[in-house]
Amino acid sequence: MSWLKNLFFPVLTPDERKKRKRFFWYSVLSGILLGISFPPIPLPLLAFVAFIPLIFVLNEKDGFGELNRYTYLFGVVFNIITLYWVGSWTADADPFLMIGGSILVFFNPIFYMIPSSLFYFSKKAFGNKAALLLFPLFWIAYEYAYTLTDLRFPWLTLGNSQPYFNTFIQIADIIGVYGISLLILYSNVLLFFIIKEYKENKKIKYNYAIIVLLIFIIPLIYGAIRKLNFNESDKKVTIGSIQPDFNPHKKWDAGNLQEQQEVYLELSQKAVADGAELILLPETALPVYLLGGSHPVEVTNFKRFADTNRTPIITGMPDATFYFDSTKAPWDAKPTPSKKAYYTSFNSILLFNPDEFEIQKYAKIMLVPFGEHVPYVEYIPLLGDLIKWNVGISSWNRGREKNNLVARNNFNAGVDSIEVCGSVCIESIYPDFTAEFVKNGAEIILVVTNDSWYGNTSGPYQHKEISVFRAVENRRYVVRSANGGISCFIDPLGQTKSSTKMFERNYLVDEASLETNLTFYTKYPLIIPFICSFTSLITILSFIFFQINRKIKKRNE
Repeated sequence: MSWLKNLFFPVLTPDERKKRKRFFWYSVLSGILLGISFPPIPLPLLAFVAFIPLIFVLNEKDGFGELNRYTYLFGVVFNIITLYWVGSWTADADPFLMIGGSILVFFNPIFYMIPSSLFYFSKKAFGNKAALLLFPLFWIAYEYAYTLTDLRFPWLTLGNSQPYFNTFIQIADIIGVYGISLLILYSNVLLFFIIKEYKENKKIKYNYAIIVLLIFIIPLIYGAIRKLNFNESDKKVTIGSIQPDFNPHKKWDAGNLQEQQEVYLELSQKAVADGAELILLPETALPVYLLGGSHPVEVTNFKRFADTNRTPIITGMPDATFYFDSTKAPWDAKPTPSKKAYYTSFNSILLFNPDEFEIQKYAKIMLVPFGEHVPYVEYIPLLGDLIKWNVGISSWNRGREKNNLVARNNFNAGVDSIEVCGSVCIESIYPDFTAEFVKNGAEIILVVTNDSWYGNTSGPYQHKEISVFRAVENRRYVVRSANGGISCFIDPLGQTKSSTKMFERNYLVDEASLETNLTFYTKYPLIIPFICSFTSLITILSFIFFQINRKIKKRNE
């Protein structure tokens, strides 16, 4: 049993213990530096050096387990600092949400072991220096691959640390947020080479220093030029963004539906009086299936408001479709409690146009894992019974159609219709997903959300700042309506024109330009992720070839 003891409690020399302690603190330091580079802390430049301590560890360690152990430690520290809020540590918070948030902080870093594992493979196949130069590509491959899984929560894409570095991120209209991540990582790797060379030989690697300078100078020059030369479209629409500030937990209680709608309509009427030509309400504005047939008064009230004021209303709203013939129900339909019918339910956006009987719909596609949709519940139905929020929103169906909404009115911009990308909450953190809607004709991006689940923590501020990248990548206005904050207008240069504060009942009325030009990024959003993914695949194949070749040589010897 001595081998088992050595595995878990290895006997270390004093030098080994000292080195392990040093690696431990290097990993912790990297996690801290990266964590405090993210909003709302205004220290984005720290991200360009945050990985250096961790890279020292990766450079010295050879074992697969050791590399991943220190990477995981780094990830836990980073996630605690940036995602502590996910548990919604408020008085009314659902216990499951608290447990799920705590698990996420320790579960999410497991995925960081993907790039560190690829680093290990490339180290064996190509050597240490080549592996370090490939490490940024591996990280981007992981960031993109993560968005393709049912467990996806790409909140901490490295580029999302940079919204406050406004001039630098203008180049995102070419390279996107993944390109910003790549620049951050190469800055770290090259600075590591410079520090290592100076420590060992007291020399400065000027070639690497020049590249690091170019990593900063080229985007800054490009950004300055874009900011000086960008002209918004003359076609502008005035939008009213409504922030009702309802308690997100208690609004699901029955009995206050009419009062809630009155608040929306009263704030909307004030917005119209201030010139709003389109009204935007937040996610799940009313906690009912509005079009299910049981709420004709509320539907009529919205229709009457739109008709009377000649003003379209776009609102987040639960939506359901019932199937009384089980043979016509889709595969992911759920049975009603009576088992006499099936239904699908969606976290949706509804559009009420003046004088139109038809109500346009968009059903949310990118769902929050465990919060709105239990991962892989389609294959393991039991999970749906085990994991439920008390507020009853953990089992939305996934929308199927990436459709823009068309708001119609005699807008002052001289147009009678506007094509809108309606984005529900977390959908705004997916860059290529949003780009698809813009590529399909969206002239503006409207985000409906309900971030007040998480109190006045980092979460709502981070979410708002992530939208800065969607504005810059696509050169579109982003208008957000949040239940309790932060509602805002972000222009195509990623600058916040106006915003509300957290937990205030208020409304914003501002102009937003209608843009039709497509950026390079909007046309080709996946160039960098595909290059990085292809490189990662080649690395894995090279490692396999290396291992097979080594075994053949051993056998021949």
